[in-house]
Order: sequence, then C-alpha cells, then structure tokens
Amino acid sequence: MTSRTDDDTAADETSSGAASTAHRGPAAYRDLRAELAALTTEAFRPELSEIDRLPTLEIAKIMNGEDATVPSAVAAQLPRIAAAIDDIAARMSRGGRLVYAGAGTAGRLGILDASECPPTFNTDPAQVVGLIAGGPSAVVTSIEGAEDSRELAAADLDGLGLTADDVVVGISASGRTPYAIGAVEYARARGALTIGLSCNADSALAAAAYHGIEIVVGPELLTGSTRLKAGTAQKLVLNMLSTITMIRLGKTYGNLMVDVRASNEKLRARSRHIVALATGASDDQIEAALSAADGEVKTAILILLADVDAPTATRLLTNAEGHLRTAINAAKT
Repeated sequence: MTSRTDDDTAADETSSGAASTAHRGPAAYRDLRAELAALTTEAFRPELSEIDRLPTLEIAKIMNGEDATVPSAVAAQLPRIAAAIDDIAARMSRGGRLVYAGAGTAGRLGILDASECPPTFNTDPAQVVGLIAGGPSAVVTSIEGAEDSRELAAADLDGLGLTADDVVVGISASGRTPYAIGAVEYARARGALTIGLSCNADSALAAAAYHGIEIVVGPELLTGSTRLKAGTAQKLVLNMLSTITMIRLGKTYGNLMVDVRASNEKLRARSRHIVALATGASDDQIEAALSAADGEVKTAILILLADVDAPTATRLLTNAEGHLRTAINAAKT
C-alpha cells in the first residue's frame, strides 16, 4: 500500500489490468496501451506538450478555459440525467437506496456526495451510500488491484442486500473500470435500477447499465489525469442526481433546505434563517415554533404558515409523506 499522488487517479480510472499484466511481457502492455489509446479521456494533446514552460498565469488561464467546457458537455446529457433522476426518486419513495460505486477519484466523488446527504437533507446514512474499490481506506490511500475486480464489487454490494427498489450508480471516467462495471452487472441481475456514469462515448459501463450517462469532456490538460475535467463532470452529475432526487422526495420547500439537520451552530442559525424566509415570522415566533417542533424546520414552518399546533403539523406532514407544500395545502382545506 502506497501513498497516493494526484496523478495516481489517472491509473485509477483507466487501468483495468495493468497490475495483473506486469509479469506478462510487452505483448500484454501493447494490448492495454492500444485499448487506452482509443479512449478520449486518455488522448494526448501535442499543443500542450510544452505547458510546463509557460508562465503560471498562462497555465491557469488554459486550465480555466478547459474547465469552462464541462457544463456544456453535461448539458448534452440532461435528458438522460433527468430520466435517471425520475427513476431514482420513484424507487427511493418506496424505501429504496441510492448506491454509488467506483474506484479512485470516481469512488471518492460518490462517497463525497453520499456523505453530504444526511446534513443537507436529513437522510439516514444508509439511504445514500458510497462504495469505493478497496474499501474505506482507499479514500486516502492506493489499494493496488482493487479496481480490477468485478468480484470485489459484487462482494461489496452483496453486503447491502440489494432489492428491486435500490439504485446502483457505477462511476468511471474511462467507462471500462471492472469494479464499476461489476457493480452495475451485479445490481442489474438482482433487479435494482442501474446507472452508468462515464466520460467516454460507447463505454462498456453505459452499455451494462439501464441508464447510460456519458459526459464526453475530451482529453485532459494532463494526459489521462481524469481527476480534472472528467472528475468535475462527474461531480456536477452526482450533484444533480442527489439534489434533484431530494427535491422530488419533498426534502425542500422551493429552494429552501427544510429538512436540514441542525447539528452545529452554523446550521442552527441557518435553520432559523430558512424558517424566516419561508414564513416572514418574527424572531420570537420562529423560536417558539422551533421549540414546539423539537427543532424540525419543516414542522416549524407548517406551524407558522398553517397556524396549527405541533402535533397537527406532524400529522399533516406524515399524511403528506413529508412534502411540506402538500401539507400546507391540506391544512387549508
């Protein structure tokens, strides 16, 4: 096990066999190199071959220009992204889970998105899950060969006891990482909804999944370093998958995070700001409503907008399956 450098992520996303072919001789390397050479994310850009000789500001301008192309690549896939989100929301509304699976940078991005859902949307930690090839320690260190195993992905998912209401998102910039493909294949065989997120067209990952989302951002500034544009693209899509799903599940009221978990002073202050924005109530009214609601922002807002007590607000929200706008409308009838 070795410490990870920034450029290790290029191998994370594109080498599905480099470790295992190290003892096979030049022919095996030629085959793998030919396979990688066909990937857009691995393409060499001769116009940048002397980038190290440029002034720092010029390099920064070039890199910023590269990053600016990512949103348009994401935009080209919005219909596919929206269709996937609708299917995710339908399953999660029935109690299903959203599971991300990837290796290297892709795995870390999935874990990041999953870990931010509980404080933002008050989800159970088991509701949105991130898996990375090699296990939790692979978040900060390189686990050699872990990404090369479909079986490892199957074993990781087996521990979750997947059902048909669950969703598994395989993430891989190259679209060929065995761990991500194995996760999708295992999940699909068990009836779960599958999504393949990659940054190459016609990828094996997209072909294996029910929803294939391919964000083709082009060659990287540093050849094969998919922590750059590809990583940015993946982050943008994961933001959409989780955030819009939570909107569909009633975790927001308009653009307010009414299910925020007030676990620190900043979030407690934010909770009060959210209630103020939603209701226009005075500070004293907000404090009284939050106290009656045991700190639950959504309940406090309903108390103030519908002029009901806490038990009634709780009942209305339960009947509305947590959708605040629905509960407010029900209180008015």
